[in-house]
Amino acid sequence: MPPVSNGSIEVADETGGTLHEVSPHADAERDLFRRKVNLHLRETFFPLGFPLEVATNSEIILDAARDSWGHFQSSFDVPSLRLEVGVSHETSGAFPNPPVCRSQDNLLALISDADNFAICDLDKAFAFSWLTPVTARNKNFIRYFFLDAVAMCLLSSSYVTAIHAACVRRAEYGFLLCGDSGAGKSSLAFACARAGWTYVSDDASYILQKTSDRIVVGNHRQIRFRPSASSLFPELEGIGITPRAAGKPSIEVPIESLKTDIVTSTSAKIDYVVFLNRQESSTQELIPFANDSARLKLLHSLYGTLEVQELQASALDSLLGSTNIYELRYHDLHWAVSRLEALVTEKT
Repeated sequence: MPPVSNGSIEVADETGGTLHEVSPHADAERDLFRRKVNLHLRETFFPLGFPLEVATNSEIILDAARDSWGHFQSSFDVPSLRLEVGVSHETSGAFPNPPVCRSQDNLLALISDADNFAICDLDKAFAFSWLTPVTARNKNFIRYFFLDAVAMCLLSSSYVTAIHAACVRRAEYGFLLCGDSGAGKSSLAFACARAGWTYVSDDASYILQKTSDRIVVGNHRQIRFRPSASSLFPELEGIGITPRAAGKPSIEVPIESLKTDIVTSTSAKIDYVVFLNRQESSTQELIPFANDSARLKLLHSLYGTLEVQELQASALDSLLGSTNIYELRYHDLHWAVSRLEALVTEKT
């Protein structure tokens, strides 16, 4: 392994990328905390439209970040979040398990093992991560656990409140489709989009904080389905399950790759919050849902400092206090889309 001009060691990976480590083995004891590693590669991305500056010593990390956020444009003039990702020179070691998440006050940790982890300072909107080369080469793994997850943690402590919900829009009326895992959020959102609605997000939506405008943003360029969804939508036939180290098996695809004319948007102003209750009962109905019950269901995902949680709760209360809240009991997708469509028709 020949040295480069700055005295670092180059480690070439199997995919053709290069991992740069400034401190060679001989200098390891001089930089026990790896604070002197030169994270000389920098690029600013805009997940959900918010600026995030990524600094790293590996082109592989920037390439993975482009896959996750390269399609987003700048939408908000706010201070940038910061993420530093170092890739070590260690060439041995097994592939790590998915990280365990722990949080206390303003600190949040995602730890797979001693060599693969991320630490987030939610107060400073800053995170740093160290990964081994064997981990960095698995793009799906690092995107899911160490890029997307970290970025969303920083965003949720600074600018948005995360909700486990899909988002669609019919004309100017926005819908949040909430529910437990398996309730059919992504499938119903896609069914609405195929029927001419505007698609905003599949199962993760984000309320803008510090505003009463009820604006939600989402990743409108991607959608994730359970494998069983291929029986509902012909567009999914032949698409394999996305490789992932953990979590439920899923099919994750860019919207533009589906041979369907889908209209998308980065945001929606929410008028309806609908909790999905997919069941086998012959009865299908849309009924009012209590505000207090909706609040309890959505509050459980809040995290961060007390001040951050209060800000997130305030965003939820502002949303729920000025929207129509329902429970949709259904088993037929076509009926569900038609019933939601009727809400808009009744409104107009």
